[in-house]
Parts: sequence; structure tokens; C-alpha cells
Amino acid sequence: MLDLYTSDLNLFSFIIFEKMKVPMFLTECPRDAMQGWGEFIPTDKKIDYINSLMDVGFDVLDCLSFVSPKAIPQMADSDEVAENIDKSRSQTKVSAIIGNYRGAEKALKHESVDILGFPFSISETFQHRNTNKSQEEAFDEIIKMLELVKTEGKQLNIYFSMAFGNPYGEMWKWEDVDQWAQRFSDIGVKDILLSDTTGVATPETIALLFEKIPSKYPEINFGGHFHNRYEESYSKLKAAYDQGCRRFDSAIKGIGGCPMAKDDLVGNMPTEQVINFMSVEKTDHKLNLLNFESSYNKAKDIFHF
Repeated sequence: MLDLYTSDLNLFSFIIFEKMKVPMFLTECPRDAMQGWGEFIPTDKKIDYINSLMDVGFDVLDCLSFVSPKAIPQMADSDEVAENIDKSRSQTKVSAIIGNYRGAEKALKHESVDILGFPFSISETFQHRNTNKSQEEAFDEIIKMLELVKTEGKQLNIYFSMAFGNPYGEMWKWEDVDQWAQRFSDIGVKDILLSDTTGVATPETIALLFEKIPSKYPEINFGGHFHNRYEESYSKLKAAYDQGCRRFDSAIKGIGGCPMAKDDLVGNMPTEQVINFMSVEKTDHKLNLLNFESSYNKAKDIFHF
């Protein structure tokens, strides 16, 4: 009887352990890398690079932008790029950033697009600066976009821009993020990325948000979209990871940032640092690292590092 009881305990412990071993959900963000790049990247190079990333096994590629070409001229060729993404290469989903309902309609004309991403800012100043709307106006438009993506069988990701603070002198507190999470939960949003748009987050504020908010809304998939210096990568990943976050956005070599936030771009979370982190933490993932090396070499040619 004792042996059977001990066996049951071991089995129970194994089940709990296996549930804790949730594989990482990884989004590679070539769009975030390219959008602020000074020299125009030829369209054929973009297509080749994105298709090489399709071979790596990321869950999502954030690689298209349907916003005003005057605001983001680098991404003015997203229509052509979208039509040349080879979806047969993997199960990776394709995401496009949008700034309004019209952009959503334009993006959804392309069969390759699976996900629309909309930047909703915890900072009122940045909401105006990024989408020329107030927070309430943006929220109302999101309600309409949510209905549109449901009709089309697609997904809407909401980026909580400036989720960890802002450079505009506006007061920040985690309760404001929680309030907006509640409102988005109420309208049926299922995916929210807590985003450090200008690199102001600390491991402490990251841990605070991921401790306080996701557990209150189990129906929402929360992830981390961090902009940070290269050397800050591990501590910021660890802060979110230890609070249960398993969804992270990144870009090879940390290239990029948000050109609408302020004059000096703060780079993205480097993908190679995420890979190193997963190795240290012995965390499961689905990436083909040989194919990643090939994409990394293409990125070296495009971004000159």
C-alpha cells in the first residue's frame, strides 16, 4: 500500500511538473526591425528574409505594416510582400500591424495574414502620437476591428504600448494597465502584449505587472514585447518568465524599435538572447536552430552588423 501511495505521489508530481513545462510561444518581429531602418530595404530582400524566417519554426512572424506610408515609408511595400510569403513552408502565422480600421480592411485582403496587431497605449500622449486618436477613440475603433477579424476568422493582438511607463512625464501605475486589461477583457480581446515601447521597464516593474495582471484574466493570453539594451535581456526575460510568462516577441540582433515613440530608437529584445535564455532555463521550444543561423546571416547582410 505504501509503495502504491508513493507511486501515486510521484505520478502526481510528474503531472504537475509537465504542466509547468509550457513551451515558449515565440514571435519574431522583422517588421519592428525594419520599420525604422534608414535605408530602404529592397522588396525582394524583404521577401527572401521573411521566407527564410518561415523555416525557423516561430509561432508568429510580425512582418507586415498597413499604416500610412508617409509615417513608415520602409513598409510601403507590404502589399507586395504579403502576396509573396510562402505559407507552405511552416505552420508559422503571419501578423500585420495596423493603425486604424481602414488598415485592418487592407491587411485582411491578403490571405497570408492571420493576425492583426493594434498598438493601444497606456499613455494618452503616445496614443495621439502613434495613431492620432485619444485612448477612448482607439478603444471604440478596436471594438469595430474585433468584429471584423471575427467575421474573417482572424485574430486581433493588442499591444499595450508604454505598459511599463513613458518618457512624457505622465504618471504611471500598474492599476491603469489593469483597468484597461479589464475593459479589453469585457469586449472579448484574447491576446495582449505588455509592451515596453521605450525601454523604461525594470525587472521590478516587469515582475510587478506579470504578477498582478495575467492571473486576473485567465481568458487572455498575455505576452511580453520588450525594447531594451542588449545587456539587459536576461534580467528582463527572467523577471517575466518567473511570473509565468511564456510568450515573448523578439528580433534578430535586437534591431529596431518604435520610430513613433521618440527620436532615439531603443532596440528590440534580441532573438539570440531569447534562445540563450531558453537554453539556460532548459525551456522547450520548436525552433530549428540551423535554419535560424541561415536567417541570422541574411539579417547580417540587410542590417550590416
